[in-house]
Amino acid sequence: MDPTFNPIITDNSEAFNQQALSAMNAELASLKLDASYKQLEQIIDYKDSPACKTDKQCNLATEPNKMSAVPGKEPGVSGPLKVGNSLVDAFMLQYYEGFPMKDVAWGKIVTPHQWQQLAKLKDGYQDSLFTSSVVAQNVAKPLLTYINSALISERKADSPKLTVLVGHDSNIASLLSAMKFKPYELPKQYEKTPIGGKLVFQRWHDGKGDRDLLKIEYVYQSTEQLRNAEPLTLSTRRSASPWRWKAAR
Repeated sequence: MDPTFNPIITDNSEAFNQQALSAMNAELASLKLDASYKQLEQIIDYKDSPACKTDKQCNLATEPNKMSAVPGKEPGVSGPLKVGNSLVDAFMLQYYEGFPMKDVAWGKIVTPHQWQQLAKLKDGYQDSLFTSSVVAQNVAKPLLTYINSALISERKADSPKLTVLVGHDSNIASLLSAMKFKPYELPKQYEKTPIGGKLVFQRWHDGKGDRDLLKIEYVYQSTEQLRNAEPLTLSTRRSASPWRWKAAR
């Protein structure tokens, strides 16, 4: 993977490892996922699974998660959060790809509320792994450095009019945290980092004040636009803007 987008731990010190694990576990502890796990258990009929019948692990909400922050690897987690993220990701892709609703999660997701509950598992996975301040600043540094070069370091006369960077949802999650943006929601979307979403940085110049300005938008498709494969135009796109920093007044 291109190092710019590879969200791996680069600090190999024991002190960082302990700080990262503490921060990741704190993010995990702040999540309220009991209702989401219960929803998932009903969809996959967890009570009849080998894990429940044989291993007596019948409640996803009470099973332990174990975080990892290994140098040279992405932040990781094992346990029900990882399982939940994988399953919900599969259900979301079935929906986005236009599967008949009877074939999306075996026809067991029928309301927006169910999607909202399930999406919390995906968002929680991203948040716990990539959005604590200590982890985000480490894994997002290569991407932040590239963006800084494109927007600020290069002479405007020499810089391209448009730079396109194609990365991952973990890049967006860690980048927004490292830049200390305030919490956000995307209207008409269940996820915080939906497939195909674009974080757009625009550099403007105020001729009267002779100053550069920065506008940041999250351009994305709604759940229905993704499912229906609707082309985006300036009038049909969705965006969350303006973005605000936590320290902004």
